[in-house]
Amino acid sequence: MFWESEFPVLEFDDSLTAKLNPKNFVKEKFDTNKMVITFFPEVMDKLVKSGQIVEERLIPGENPFKIYRFKEQPDVLLTLGQVGCPACAGNLDELNAMGITKVMFCGGGGVLDRNIDVGQILVVDGAIRDEGFSYQYVAPSRVIYINPEIRDRIKKYLDDNDVSYICGLTWTTDAIFRETADRIDRRIKEGAKIVEMEQAGCIAVAQFRNFSYGALIYGGDDLSGEEWSERGWRSREGIRFDLVMLCKNLVEII
Repeated sequence: MFWESEFPVLEFDDSLTAKLNPKNFVKEKFDTNKMVITFFPEVMDKLVKSGQIVEERLIPGENPFKIYRFKEQPDVLLTLGQVGCPACAGNLDELNAMGITKVMFCGGGGVLDRNIDVGQILVVDGAIRDEGFSYQYVAPSRVIYINPEIRDRIKKYLDDNDVSYICGLTWTTDAIFRETADRIDRRIKEGAKIVEMEQAGCIAVAQFRNFSYGALIYGGDDLSGEEWSERGWRSREGIRFDLVMLCKNLVEII
């Protein structure tokens, strides 16, 4: 059914098929259903050089991307995410058509609360939908939530393994250069802890296609003060490596 609106982005069609569907691009399915999506290229390089992952295949296209497999945990695949919902969540839709039904996402984002330290893990509860992609998959709403059963499994694993974390919403935006003071203030009041560019879209694809999805975002640069602070967040190699390895284990239990 198609719902009309004054604004195109708020129109919604719940049809399961479109003129072009992910299955049109699938030539061969994976032999496993588990995948970790990371945004840490230096971690990928380290895992390749150490022989901990091996290349599984190249997904072709105008922006081709590689899939890797963990050697000691061969039922888990790993890939590098692409920035923004259309790229990252669009690829996720295609990966699901290739047999992926359990996904853990790990990345970093800008903190909206100065009390969130660099490296602090946020277990994502959901995302404020300040982008356009998710509205093509799930009917309009202000917030989209991760399946609470998946979230609780993640939290239990972290608790059982003494991993420190916080829970909360992210703010997903398409426009990194339009994170204005008033917008930031509004998102903080709505409960957002971190701003990023992929979660609303990825959660929407998981809901629409009905598969398991969880996400860990670590605190990076700081947008909570008068001036933006980079905080050297991209150089935290140990934190980023540990987060990928943590997600490798989490994807087994979600």
